[in-house]
Amino acid sequence: MKHQIIQTADGSKTIYIPGMDEQYHSVNGALTESNYVYIEKGYSFCKKESPVVFEVGFGTGLNCILTALEAERQKKMTYYYSIDNFPLDKLTLEQLDHESLFSEKEKAIFKKIHSCKWNKLIPVSEYFYLNKIHSDIREFDLSLLKKFDVVYFDAFGPDKQPEMWTQQIFDPIYRQCSEGAILVTYSAKGEIRRNLAQIGYVMERLPGPPGKKQMLRGIKKD
Repeated sequence: MKHQIIQTADGSKTIYIPGMDEQYHSVNGALTESNYVYIEKGYSFCKKESPVVFEVGFGTGLNCILTALEAERQKKMTYYYSIDNFPLDKLTLEQLDHESLFSEKEKAIFKKIHSCKWNKLIPVSEYFYLNKIHSDIREFDLSLLKKFDVVYFDAFGPDKQPEMWTQQIFDPIYRQCSEGAILVTYSAKGEIRRNLAQIGYVMERLPGPPGKKQMLRGIKKD
């Protein structure tokens, strides 16, 4: 799929896909959005001592590296599963230059994340294990993984990729969630909120990252 590398408002870069008129991150700040939506409102909101994170859409790996760094900071053993059917190539990752956003010590973790083999659980650092799953989520058996405590739902927008925002996708994720599991997504569409609530999540709208009025967070209450 043809794409362009663009710079966002906070200086970090993201990918724009002209054919979809869609980008991987917010143009108002890729790094800022990932930190706010997934780390602050998701990972750090979870109080489990050893959380299991499941990410829909590995993409540029930005959510993953930020989670790994936060796991180190909080000294919380974290298992991170990320599923993506179309991993980015090495050249594109180099053009994004996300490595430059981090300190020398953090760059070592960044490099390990992107050099990890797919479809294998690998220790990245003292507090972070990663399994990048190269598969279509609609065809992968999520029950093979550990129960999820945090879910990052980071697929392309529901207007651009509606097939990723359906009960077919949401149901297996919900079943694999532990009690009290947290799901966060940048989307705040009413239809998405209602669909997630119908499955069983207790949903709330939160203030969104820069440039976005709201986002969604759901909690599984059994």
